[in-house]
Amino acid sequence: AQMALAICRALGARTWVTSRSEAKLERARSLGADVLLHQAPGTDIGREVRARTGKRGVTVVLDSIGTATWQQSLGALGRRGRLVTCGGTSGPLVETDIRRLFWNQWTLMGSTMGSDAEYDAVVAEFTAGRLAPVVDSVHSLDNAADAFARLDAGAHFGKVTVRIAR
Repeated sequence: AQMALAICRALGARTWVTSRSEAKLERARSLGADVLLHQAPGTDIGREVRARTGKRGVTVVLDSIGTATWQQSLGALGRRGRLVTCGGTSGPLVETDIRRLFWNQWTLMGSTMGSDAEYDAVVAEFTAGRLAPVVDSVHSLDNAADAFARLDAGAHFGKVTVRIAR
């Protein structure tokens, strides 16, 4: 998600970030997020986005969560919007009322790494220093269990890495 934010910022997009964690929202702000939405229990993010956009919704939603956020992601989309899914950490199965899909002329897109040309373009941005990874923590191989515990707790912001010494 942090890299998606960086790429969107580099392309000049207005960015919205949602999180259940206020601390993660503040980190997103420090990375240049324009709008922060706290996803407290019971919050309908789709409704919140529509309220803040005069019921227009947004052009693109990137959803890396899956089942748990699918309906709210659709609810945030404006007419002719695109939902890009690149993960399913909360589950792979979703339910969609296809009438909403065609009525709103939405595009649903699955994405992994993009084309070879897009990959090369992003690597060039890293090489030039215009993009950098967000690293949450670095763990030794002996402490790999701590890295997994951090991931399982959802406490990380960015990449959790394990260093393998040679």
